[in-house]
Amino acid sequence: MTTQEIYDAVEAAGADSGAILDASAFTTLQLCEREDRLLVRLHRPEVRNAIDAMMVHELHTVCAHLETTPKILILIGTPADAATGSKAFFASGADIAQLRGRRREDALAGVNSSLFDRIAKLPMPVIAALDGFALGGGAELAYAADFRIGTASLRMGNPETGLGIVAGAGATWRLRELVGEPLAKEILLAGRTLTGDECLRARLITELVEPGELLEAAHSLAERIACQDTLAVRLTKTVFHAPREVHPVIDTLAQGILFESQAKFDRMQQFLDRKK
Repeated sequence: MTTQEIYDAVEAAGADSGAILDASAFTTLQLCEREDRLLVRLHRPEVRNAIDAMMVHELHTVCAHLETTPKILILIGTPADAATGSKAFFASGADIAQLRGRRREDALAGVNSSLFDRIAKLPMPVIAALDGFALGGGAELAYAADFRIGTASLRMGNPETGLGIVAGAGATWRLRELVGEPLAKEILLAGRTLTGDECLRARLITELVEPGELLEAAHSLAERIACQDTLAVRLTKTVFHAPREVHPVIDTLAQGILFESQAKFDRMQQFLDRKK
């Protein structure tokens, strides 16, 4: 990120238009928006939230909104329903019926990989709340989040090689960064699916909660993030993901911007006042 891009980010942070997405315009997603966060529930229960072209389009719409109106994003799937006996699922992957008909040109378009990269680069943190199946593209969507919270019934993995394809939407490099090479290879090359407990031990998720507490846990984490200074969070995320060769210059530039922000003076004064 260049100096100008950092300054552009600062200007954008103060350019919140106050716009709210029209939840009724979405068919594969259910939205609940607050001042500081946007809850997005994947909603294709009839196919276990398989990611199809329409869901990709609607998630791009969400990204466009959050790029101009930065907020914390919470992604969650469909909870279990005791009345019907249906199990929970985050996303079972790409829609195989659509995927089977795709050819080389479709693969080269990088439909899912470009979407997940956009989600990973959103200005504010992304939280994935995971219960039930998070497989294939569903797992790769979760890998793109900044935080993952799960339940004991979570089942996470990448079965793509068993379908004759590669996990081409980020798993081959994000997963190695998240859990290390040996486990990543076992998941990608041998089709291992991790349980919620195994995800926690591998630090693929940061917290294991009961299914009924999953949404509350996601909101609790969002609250802790929201208590921080928004611009400091945004710049910290940018600096964190910057390539090694731009450090420490990018750290210094970001700090220089924050040293001039009013929030820095106000928050430090409040800290000093509390000590008195």
